[in-house]
Amino acid sequence: MIRKSLSIMILVLCIGLMITGCPKKTVITEEPSAKKEDASRLEAERAREEKSREEKSKDDQAAKEFEKSLVAKKYPGIEGEVLESKLLKDIYFDFDNYDIRPQDVGIVKENTTLLMKYPNVKIQIEGHCDERGTVEYNLALGERRANSAKKYLLSLGISADRISTISYGKERPFDPGQNEEAWAKNRRAHFVILSK
Repeated sequence: MIRKSLSIMILVLCIGLMITGCPKKTVITEEPSAKKEDASRLEAERAREEKSREEKSKDDQAAKEFEKSLVAKKYPGIEGEVLESKLLKDIYFDFDNYDIRPQDVGIVKENTTLLMKYPNVKIQIEGHCDERGTVEYNLALGERRANSAKKYLLSLGISADRISTISYGKERPFDPGQNEEAWAKNRRAHFVILSK
């Protein structure tokens, strides 16, 4: 009898264990929002990498264009031979004046933008005058014009050690004519690149 009751108890326990069963394994599934966040993050990284490649390509293209625009000149500068670039533009001055004209401010800013792209480039600013006035007066005026352009570049963030100035006064006219049109072309600050 005891044996029978013990067998029944064991049977009941076994049935109970079978009914309740073994604990189920908990399967953790990622939330769909987590998958979306990962996908979004990866997509954003890909977009940044693509944009970076495009910008590098544009910078490389700009550097090539800049290098192609350089033309060696045979006259000496402050620190050796100078190179001219069609990408660096001259600014012009009114008669007997060295203040940068409002219409030339944009040109100085364009030159600054170009120089910011190439931080290793050093420039020379040449001050020029028309033929009127004495040699001494025009050399001094040309110097003030070059320094005026330099001061403006400095105010826009170009480092002083990248800029040198020189005055040619009336020695190197752009236009040899002897009229107002020619004189207006000769009253200028000319930007050139110093070769290394």
